[in-house]
Amino acid sequence: MRDVIVVGAGPAGSSAACHLARAGLDVLVLEKTSFPREKICGDGLTPRAVDELRALDIDLSGWFRTEGVRLIGAGRTLELPWPSGHGLTRTRSGLDELLARQAVAAGATLLENTKVTAPVSTRGRVTGVRTATGTHAARLVIAADGASSRLSVALGLHPRRDRPIGIAGRRYYRSPRHDDAHLEIWLDLAPAGYGWIFGVGDGTCNVGVALLRTQHPDYHRLLSRWLERVPSAWGLTDGNATGPLRGAALPMGFSRRPHYLPGLLLAGDSGGMVNPFSGEGIAYSLEAGRIAAEVITTAFHAPFPEHALQSYPSAVRRANGRPFTLGRAFTRAMDDPRVMRLATRHGLTRPALMRFALTLAGGMPPAPVPTAADRLAAALTRLTPAS
Repeated sequence: MRDVIVVGAGPAGSSAACHLARAGLDVLVLEKTSFPREKICGDGLTPRAVDELRALDIDLSGWFRTEGVRLIGAGRTLELPWPSGHGLTRTRSGLDELLARQAVAAGATLLENTKVTAPVSTRGRVTGVRTATGTHAARLVIAADGASSRLSVALGLHPRRDRPIGIAGRRYYRSPRHDDAHLEIWLDLAPAGYGWIFGVGDGTCNVGVALLRTQHPDYHRLLSRWLERVPSAWGLTDGNATGPLRGAALPMGFSRRPHYLPGLLLAGDSGGMVNPFSGEGIAYSLEAGRIAAEVITTAFHAPFPEHALQSYPSAVRRANGRPFTLGRAFTRAMDDPRVMRLATRHGLTRPALMRFALTLAGGMPPAPVPTAADRLAAALTRLTPAS
């Protein structure tokens, strides 16, 4: 019997596996595909994500560095540097494989092309998983199997109807903008929707759109209409595309809960750990994997392990529940076209206001020496319920 089985080798799963293996636990990671693999994502890593990668001892030399975000809307442009640290871009096909190999180097066992078909339960507790080739037993299982999370669904955990669900589409283009040091975000493409252009530094840009799935499902049309407006010199045309447009769901704001059932922890997209304000998920997935590993390691050394394991949902809420609550409120407001136009028109002429909003909702790291606005954002965040 293994100590922990991790289902899914994305950022959340590999982060948890790496931290657990370093703590001396016997960890098995089951990945349904093989590396390198496609993953629909913007490929942008905020300073928060970079900090988590450093905690995993990932070698970041040679990665493409970003210095801040550029917001565009209503004919205005605003550049906001990261107040601390720096960002990176890295294609998910490379990032996910690197994270999985780091977990293996730490001592975890990785089985690729191994699809989990069902959980195994004993007296109401998850005690392992079934695959096409057999059954694997473990003291604990981590569901890090993405937005659809078939493992969670098999246990009756479905997405909550009161949580926003987004959809994103992205495509890679050969472009002279590939070495732009800012993550560029276009805010006025649709209510509760935005577009992005992230330089990857390898001659290509990751270009895409994200929006609420329930209101604006046609991301193909939205992307096409947007790119018709951008300068032709940027090269964002079908002829410069290196592959097809691909889409994926964005499970936002803790859209699947509870995050712990007896014997099972949810981490990353399986638990809806995408910020509704920004659509960012990688940093939160890496962080959730680390938090899950910390809780499990504590539980395995505690006199009452189950009591320690039951603290996992509250630990995740303490980390991100308040920004996610604010993000959900923002998303609901921005779904009104009038509010979206008003916020874009007035916000982009007020850098301090935009930095405050980004800090408040968790998208911008705090400055090394907090400003009055940073302190206000922190105070308001503390007053927000972590639901």
